[in-house]
Amino acid sequence: MKKLFLLFIVICTTTVFSQKRILDTITSQKLNEDREITIGLPPSYQKNIKQNFPVLVLLDGDFLFDPFQGALSYGNYWDDLPEVIIVAIHQNKNNERETDCATEPTTGLPAEKGEKFFEFIGMELLPYIQKKYRCAPFKIIAGLDTTAGFLNCYLYKDNPVFDAYVSMSPELPAGMEEQIPERLAAIQKPIFYYQSIADGDVKKMKTRIQAMDEAIKKITSKTLNYRFEEFKGASHYSLVLYSIPDALYQIFSVYQPISMTEFQEKIATLPSGYVTYLTQKYDILEKSLGLKVQIRLNDFKAIEAAILKNKAYDEFDQLAQLAKKDYPKSMLADYEMAQMYEKKGDNARAVKSYLAAFQKEEIGDLTKDMMIGKSDELKASLPKKGKKGKVEPVVEETSPTDTPQADTPPTEIPTETPPPTETPVEEKKP
Repeated sequence: MKKLFLLFIVICTTTVFSQKRILDTITSQKLNEDREITIGLPPSYQKNIKQNFPVLVLLDGDFLFDPFQGALSYGNYWDDLPEVIIVAIHQNKNNERETDCATEPTTGLPAEKGEKFFEFIGMELLPYIQKKYRCAPFKIIAGLDTTAGFLNCYLYKDNPVFDAYVSMSPELPAGMEEQIPERLAAIQKPIFYYQSIADGDVKKMKTRIQAMDEAIKKITSKTLNYRFEEFKGASHYSLVLYSIPDALYQIFSVYQPISMTEFQEKIATLPSGYVTYLTQKYDILEKSLGLKVQIRLNDFKAIEAAILKNKAYDEFDQLAQLAKKDYPKSMLADYEMAQMYEKKGDNARAVKSYLAAFQKEEIGDLTKDMMIGKSDELKASLPKKGKKGKVEPVVEETSPTDTPQADTPPTEIPTETPPPTETPVEEKKP
């Protein structure tokens, strides 16, 4: 447990400075008051001016900002998680988290200030952020205990404003363990739903959450991506440090590069369509998360390996077209074509493609020396050309003992077949 806390302390203190923090204040007509928020912009926000980013809204933003930001920065360093715009709502004044999340005792719906806070997030905060920053359509909301229970209220809408929900040890309002499973089964849009509990949670609260978990697990909807975790040995508060990376890796699983498991279980076993698998992976990423991402070089390598493993050499042509689109100045496209020609035995065209690759920019482990080496290796196997460009026939050499000398006549001529002395005359038909 101490190691876990130390890890997050290191992550938060070393990476937080790479993300720009902005303390902002929103004058809310719904709440009739000013509310403080902290905006965390991705490190590449100013550099990547054409990129939009998913939005993560944090209830209890006073203490959840740092652990979420640390996990996201760490995951993005390894290219496992995308960069995200974090919007943390401050709720540490005058018991705001309790009044913000007030619900009606019998229906469990937002009531009094809770109703106004519910509308503040959907009708004021999100439009403000979307107008001011480059936001992708994908939106996440997260909270702990009181705020975790409250965020479930957004699922009561026919078209929920959020796409992903991180509910850590939620204190469920009345009737929610029955109503949320019904809503998750009825919602047509894709929904990511994560909830967790810990050994240290109150037993009565855990019993209700577990009942809701059992009901959700029975849902067969293809649009629901659900994950539940019960952490042994964790307290109510250390639960957060376990849950955050777990939830983020669930929600952004489609973003991650092709892993060895994915390659072995989903790609290498296909009879064909390896390039189609790659394009669909990135199409889903764009449609589900709103992220337009350049195909990773390592993912190209994974598809190359699948093509070679299954001898589907014609698919190198399709892979080359993708390479031209995503890496137009690099040697990748010509290299893919060269592999196709070489594996199909067309060494002459393979040499031309390797030499064409030599003229382009190096990328990854593909170098100019490698292209020249490949072309020289294949050139040695090509037939030589004569002075006029014609292919010279290969002359087979024979040993001197097998070939009689021209000026030495044979010592004996068989009498059965005397050598002709003149040109034979065609025999006339009778």
